[in-house]
Amino acid sequence: MPHLRLLILPVSFLIAFVLTPCRSGLATDGGASDAEAAFDAIANDVWEFRLQEFPWFATSVGDRRYNDRLSPTSLADSDRRAERMRVFRDQLTAIDRDALPAGRLADYDIQFRQIEERIAEHKYQAHFRPITHRSGFHVDFPELRREMTLVTVDDYEDYIARLASFDGYAAGHIELMRAGIESGKTLSAVTLEGWQESVDTHIVDRPEQSLLYEPLAEFPSTVDAAEHERLRSAGRAAIAEGVVAGYRRFRDFMADEYVPQARGSIGISALEDGRAFYRHRVRRYTTLDTTPEEVHQRGLAEVERIRGEMDDIIREVGFDGDFAAFTEHLRTAPQFYADDEETLLKEVAFVLKTADGKLPELFGRLPRMPYGVRPVPEYIAPRTTSAYYMRPSGDGSRAGFFYMNTYNLKSRPLYTVAALSLHEAVPGHHLQLALQQEMEGLPNFRKFGGFTAFVEGWALYAERLGLEMGFYEDPYSNFGRLTMEIWRACRLVVDTGIHYFGWTREQAIEFLQANSAMSAHNIAAEVDRYIAWPGQALAYKTGELKIRELRAGAEEQLGSRFDVRAFHDVVLGGGAVPLDILEQNVDRWVHTQAGATAASE
Repeated sequence: MPHLRLLILPVSFLIAFVLTPCRSGLATDGGASDAEAAFDAIANDVWEFRLQEFPWFATSVGDRRYNDRLSPTSLADSDRRAERMRVFRDQLTAIDRDALPAGRLADYDIQFRQIEERIAEHKYQAHFRPITHRSGFHVDFPELRREMTLVTVDDYEDYIARLASFDGYAAGHIELMRAGIESGKTLSAVTLEGWQESVDTHIVDRPEQSLLYEPLAEFPSTVDAAEHERLRSAGRAAIAEGVVAGYRRFRDFMADEYVPQARGSIGISALEDGRAFYRHRVRRYTTLDTTPEEVHQRGLAEVERIRGEMDDIIREVGFDGDFAAFTEHLRTAPQFYADDEETLLKEVAFVLKTADGKLPELFGRLPRMPYGVRPVPEYIAPRTTSAYYMRPSGDGSRAGFFYMNTYNLKSRPLYTVAALSLHEAVPGHHLQLALQQEMEGLPNFRKFGGFTAFVEGWALYAERLGLEMGFYEDPYSNFGRLTMEIWRACRLVVDTGIHYFGWTREQAIEFLQANSAMSAHNIAAEVDRYIAWPGQALAYKTGELKIRELRAGAEEQLGSRFDVRAFHDVVLGGGAVPLDILEQNVDRWVHTQAGATAASE
């Protein structure tokens, strides 16, 4: 996306990761080694633990065994999960990694890395901030009506059970956030302005007014009519006593306790161990052994390079004024904005259908699962990003969806629609994630997990692929592409500036205003996002730069033998992996291609 929502995440840091299941059936020449058998056993335990602890995640991957419950959420639950992660880490450490078959090393390394990251997140008490101003259990829960497949009476009873559990679910999150108040590890107060919008809309006078009542208003033919009223009655009670009660409990807590005591600082480095925590976040979200200082300098260099290309376009169109005047023109000229929601969504649809027809020229493998386009829900639109993507369900019952924000149309410029659409759908998030979930032989932890640097890096790279697909021929559209790219480069500067170098919110806003054509509304929303979610914004440009670096290296080494379709299939063929593993995959492919050519000569 801008901001990717791969899955709806009911608990911020605990739901954000996917642990590794085993890949059974692999064997060496002499059968499965002792090390491999040990790894498989641990991996099975980790996977089952993951599904049991996070039932919503289990639902999303197609496992319905826990569809009647929500994640147990409390301080004790967080501590218990962290301790279990330490046990898993110790068990993995006891395995002789070198004894594993070569094909399992990446599985081992990825699982070990993710477990280590979760342990570190708990150590730094990230679970004390289980929400942000734009995400969390209170924002995600209304999407339950779309996340669950409701076909049978049992499905509806599971759904209603979850509705009834919401009050306790909210209480558990409140317990975590109270610990944050006591330790001074709260969200920054500046990001909490307008928090009521995502809560008050769900405190309704009658259950039938709730978004979560929608599945109960009309049943599919597979549910016996004799059951309808019983289910509706139970659903109304669950909404009143679970959902509305929980949102009311959360609203009162936010108004009376949390917001008045939210911290005034914006950078995470202001907290105890904050600088160490941010260095951990830099490594986590880039997947590289790099530092905030290095990331900051890399961002400044990219901003300078991209600004040069943008200045070239300003001269190309013959605009009489400097960069600031041109971007102000783009922010205010009516011809660059849709007059209504339908026009904006039609523009998105046209771009994507055009892109669909170009995909075979760039990819050897394409996903079977389709995608759709929806407007961002009204209850979160004012505080969320320009767009996001939601991946398909693991059981194939729900397509992927590109959500376009149609709130405040004067902040949604048409000249960025092409880049935004290519990022969120094809050849960006949908192509990559749907293909990943359909790959045969790929273990579940790769099908349904991944690393932000790869996922978002690929999507930013996909924006640039638009140049090869015939997009951006209009200079304003190309300026829009560069606006999107420089925005991600600015993130490297702004995120590190806020969380490591002591920048103020005003400094961050001024930097973005000076270097992009983003609207004032989007700039403020983005800066608040970086404040609330330290480190995540570093992934996009880091991943894109690595993919471009690997492609340039492959093109140089293979020359006329370079096949862009094969290159893309190799990049996507292992799922979303850390960037060092991606580099190893591409290097092996290049060496194989070069060797095959040499042998045939």
